[in-house]
Amino acid sequence: MNQYAKITCTGRYVPENTVSNHQLSTMMDTSDEWISSRTGIRSRNVVTNENTSDLCSKVAEKLLEKSGKKAEELDFIIVATMTPDYGTPSVACLVQGNISATQAFAFDVSAACTGFVYALSVGEKLIRTGQKLGMIIGGETLSKVLDWNDRSTAVLFGDGAAGVLIEASNEEHFLKEKLQSDGKRGKSLTSGYVENNSPFYTGTSEGSAYMQMVGRDIYDFSLNDVTNNIEKIIEDDVDYLLLHQANKRIIEKISKKLKVPREKFLTNMEYNGNTSGASIPLLLDESIEKGIIQLGSNQKIVLTGYGGGLTWGSILLTL
Repeated sequence: MNQYAKITCTGRYVPENTVSNHQLSTMMDTSDEWISSRTGIRSRNVVTNENTSDLCSKVAEKLLEKSGKKAEELDFIIVATMTPDYGTPSVACLVQGNISATQAFAFDVSAACTGFVYALSVGEKLIRTGQKLGMIIGGETLSKVLDWNDRSTAVLFGDGAAGVLIEASNEEHFLKEKLQSDGKRGKSLTSGYVENNSPFYTGTSEGSAYMQMVGRDIYDFSLNDVTNNIEKIIEDDVDYLLLHQANKRIIEKISKKLKVPREKFLTNMEYNGNTSGASIPLLLDESIEKGIIQLGSNQKIVLTGYGGGLTWGSILLTL
């Protein structure tokens, strides 16, 4: 008998510290009207004394508590992040240690704002090939890679983490997927450049530790490549689309291009900002908490990520 994967639990955690657009206007030349009218963002959560592994560990604990599972039952942990605590150990390994998931193997996926979709795809394949229980988390502390004097990036991003448990199922729930990337356009969005300080290195620095983005490139990529990607997997009876929460205008334009009613596109960037790899699972868990989406309902949803790499991809699944 074939074994399939199913999402059985969701959870999230965001830092307590909330930073409003008004607060940012006291730090840089911007305003609530300027930010909200262009992005739909009004506030975001920013860490004061936590790192990515702290946020992800709290999500992991919530998932175990909500599901009634024990940490030692986990077969694997995957964390999607572009803001790890270290180059090594991975955030996933730190989470594995923090929750004492002694039987789980753990690793990170680095695909920026598409990270959770990539990680979920990998996890689904692990379940298909024999694993029984996995944890997929998207987590970011983007505040540590922002130039807080640069209003083109600092006003957009927030910190947070969220995730899901996936388990073996006799029924197929992951229906279609399409994952893509284009490294030739990769420098349209960069972050965390590691300078080579070796005495033997004769090259020159080509980047910055801070996030840098060519906004027009990312905007055009989102409207064209991402829309085409969704078009290839969407079906007429889809209930909701949960896109990466980067910009309200982008989602509105994608809705029009696809000719899919705007109300099917759920959003939460107004109070979370762009949380990169955490944005889709944050939205999923919030939507379930509100009763809009229900686990076990067989609702059909699309999860779509897009961002640095360049990377983008969609998964069509039932819950």
